[in-house]
Order: sequence, then structure tokens, then C-alpha cells
Amino acid sequence: MSSPRIALVTPMLPVAHDQTRGRYIYETARALSRLTEVRTWFIQPRYPRLPGLAPRSFLHDDIGPDYRIEGLDVEAFSYPAIPGLSRLLNGVVASRLLTPRVRRFAPDLVLAYWVYPDGHAALRTARNLGVPCIVGARGSDIHVRSGINAVMTRRTIAGVDALLTVSKAMRVAAIDQFNASADRTHTISNGFNTDIFRPLDRAAMREKLGIKPETELVIYVGRLVESKGMRELIEAHGRLVRRKPNLRLALIGDGVMREQLGTLISASGLDASVILPGGCEPAQVAEWIGAADLLTLPSWSEGYPNVVVEAIACGRPVVATDVGGTREIIDATNGILIPARNVDALEQAIDEALERSWDRDAIAAAMRRTWDDVGRETLAVCEQVVSERRQVERHDSASSTDPSRRSGGQSRPQS
Repeated sequence: MSSPRIALVTPMLPVAHDQTRGRYIYETARALSRLTEVRTWFIQPRYPRLPGLAPRSFLHDDIGPDYRIEGLDVEAFSYPAIPGLSRLLNGVVASRLLTPRVRRFAPDLVLAYWVYPDGHAALRTARNLGVPCIVGARGSDIHVRSGINAVMTRRTIAGVDALLTVSKAMRVAAIDQFNASADRTHTISNGFNTDIFRPLDRAAMREKLGIKPETELVIYVGRLVESKGMRELIEAHGRLVRRKPNLRLALIGDGVMREQLGTLISASGLDASVILPGGCEPAQVAEWIGAADLLTLPSWSEGYPNVVVEAIACGRPVVATDVGGTREIIDATNGILIPARNVDALEQAIDEALERSWDRDAIAAAMRRTWDDVGRETLAVCEQVVSERRQVERHDSASSTDPSRRSGGQSRPQS
């Protein structure tokens, strides 16, 4: 069987105002595109430009049809939505606009990343076209679901031909909480870009970024939102810097909480010890990791946090909350796990990690998984699903043309 033509659907790719958003989906799509023919549809909700109707969990800006990104054959479009109010219909509306676009591509399979509403839209489109559908869950689309989102997530999972999860913990959650079929749920964890995320000379990176040699540098990389543990991190840092005057915290990223964080930092008297570089491209993120003593990720929930993988690939230890698939990445040799929403534990773990002597070369050497590995494993599931669908279609076709089957097992004698 030749490799299937894949229509890939996602609401998350790197954009000008958020270079880190959907980076793992982008890398997966790019790896798949090196193995088979893939066309990507980047679908976005289009919200009314009215006060109070902007999304609260991520920075949003309309993405035009001229959107382009290296390594992908991509088409971007938006569908009308109202935060909260249109939640039940978002998948239906998105599918109506998606279906004619995907039909022209004539795929063998539709692959969507993000369960609802985008995976639901992809599922409806796949059914309209008579092709199988696979949906990949990434994190909060499984771990943080309630109300109508939970109902529609369960409905989407029930209809797909296969579900992909980025961690074993997420696979268990999908099966236990959303009745996903164990036989049709596959774990494919993220990789990392080995050309970018690798051990870098700490002194050289510090000189480039203007960080003094004596500084103890802790970094966070990700969206600046409350659920990433921003308040806990600022409070823990404030306690630590009182006894560690050379301590600095760099918050790399952007998000809806940026302005609020600036106010909190100033009110806490931490302007001199907290650095806000903004959103950075992967190569810049690698430089910050290379300059750091450790990375911290105090999230309330996670799927399989790629920044943790990238930090370890660079030889840096990690302090992170024990949520989602983080436990599958961190062990005693490369970091410290703590409970979520616990400032005391975060403070103590950062302090301990800064004092501990880590084998940075061994940390980096243990992380080898690449995006090409992810691409191969994803394609293998796609090929399996397409093969199973074709076998069913051949069986159904044979049944419909076999006279003995049409007549209940006995063919009538000719008169």
C-alpha cells in the first residue's frame, strides 16, 4: 500500500504574536510531510471585535489566508464564533467551511490535532468524504474539560477511528474519563529538534544574553497564563531572592497575563530580579536554556510538556509539577517533581536544584527522541487505519456483489 494522503487539521501553529504556540504540532506535521503527502488546514475562530468577547486563555489575532510557514503546505481560514456562547456549534460551523476545502485535496485520511472543536470538525468532514479520521489529543483538550466541552469531547472520541495521546497518563485519562477504546488509543510522545536543542556553552550564552557569570538563572518558557503557575512562581521567586541576591528569573513567552504579571512583579519589588524577554523563536529559547541553571514549569496541568524535553536535551535540570505526562520525562537524575499549586514545594525544589551538583552531560545524553521518530510512528498508525478501512470496504463490496450473500446464503436456481 502506498503512503496515504493526509489532510491535517489544527487550530494551533506558530504565529507572529506567539512563536511557541503549537510548535509541537508544527514539528509533527513537518516530519509527516517528509514521509508522505500532507496538506494542513490551520483553522481559527473569528471573534467579534467587541469588549469582553476576547478569549481569556490565549492571545488571539485573526490569521489571514496569506499565512505561510516553512516546511508545510498550509491553508488558513477562520470561522465565526463567540467565546462561550457558540461552543456547542463551533465544530459544526468549522466543518462546513472545512469540508469543501478538504474534498478538493481528496485525502485518504483526516488527521486532526485538538479534540474539540477542531477534531469534531475534522470527524464530520471525514464522514462526509467517506474517509477515516484520527484525532490527536495534546493536553488540556483531555485534562481540562467540563460542561459542553466534556460532552463533545466524549462524542468526538467515540466517533474516531483512532485516538493519539502524547503521554501514557493522557491515554489512561482518555480511556477512564472519556470511554476511549483501549485498542484504538495510541501513545506517541513528542520529540525535539536535535539541531537546535543541544548542550550549548553556558558562559557564551550568558555573554550573548547579558547575564552575569555569578547569576543563578532560573527560566520559565511558555504561555503567560495563570494555569501555568505564574502566581506561584513569582511568589516562590520573591521568597528565594531575599536569601539569594544573585538569583534571576526569566519568563520567556507571552500571554494574556503579561500585563498583570508586570504589575504583580512591580508590586512585589521584583523588577530588578525578573526578566521578561517576550516570545522567542526556538533558537532563542535554546540560548536561554543554555544560559540557565535550571528550567521550571509549575503548571496546573500538562500533556507532555515539550519545553521539559528541550531543557533536558540541552543538559539542564528541571523543576516541574507532577501533572500529565511530566513524570514520564523527569526522574531523579534530571529534575525534581512537586505537587501543583504549592508555593512552599516550588520554593524548596528550586532551592534544592540550584544547590545540587547535576551531571549535565548525562542529562543531555539520555534524551534522544526526534521529530522524525514522531513522524514515523504517526504515519504507521495512519497506514494501519487506512488499511483496515480498505479491508472493510472490500469485504462490504464483495458481500454486495455475491448472489449467495444477497439471498441469505443460498442462490436461487435459474428458471
